[in-house]
Amino acid sequence: MSTVESLVTPEELLRMPEGVLFELIGGQLVERNMSQESSWIAGELHRHLANHCAATGAGWAFPADAGFQCFADDASKVRKPDVSFVRAEVIERLGMPRGFARYAPDLAVEVVSRNDAFEPLSEKIEEYLNAGVRLVWLIDPASRKVWVYRPDGRGVILTQDDELDGEAVVPGFRCKIGDLFRRLDALSHQS
Repeated sequence: MSTVESLVTPEELLRMPEGVLFELIGGQLVERNMSQESSWIAGELHRHLANHCAATGAGWAFPADAGFQCFADDASKVRKPDVSFVRAEVIERLGMPRGFARYAPDLAVEVVSRNDAFEPLSEKIEEYLNAGVRLVWLIDPASRKVWVYRPDGRGVILTQDDELDGEAVVPGFRCKIGDLFRRLDALSHQS
């Protein structure tokens, strides 16, 4: 006797009390890999980005529970970047979604957790770029590096001595990468 797994819809995912822990791929729940460290780094970047948005009105910064349902290969797919940014004019034109956004964020950020595997992260970055995300940052706490991806294929690897630059996507946003790790580094020097 075979068992049939029931598919989950985006609407069902929204109603799940534990739904924040999952993305939705092919109707199946996929647990998000999060560690305390990766969550904290994402929170630090979100804080910097949200402060910039509040000061400039450039747009809206979203934390890790904001979902995007904007993928041509699967209309029900929901991805939740660790941090995302949407330009102010997009929100003004389309409104603030009550569920998952059906448009791509302008910036998507993933912070590598110790449990993350390379292939799923690579696929996720490719999905973001194919959906219209204009800038993707992949932050690796272990190496203190950030991989920058753009739709035109121009990418770069930054170190903690470099700055994240919002470029034309998040105008005026700059954040020294080392600032994201400063408190963690201080903590490791105490032990």
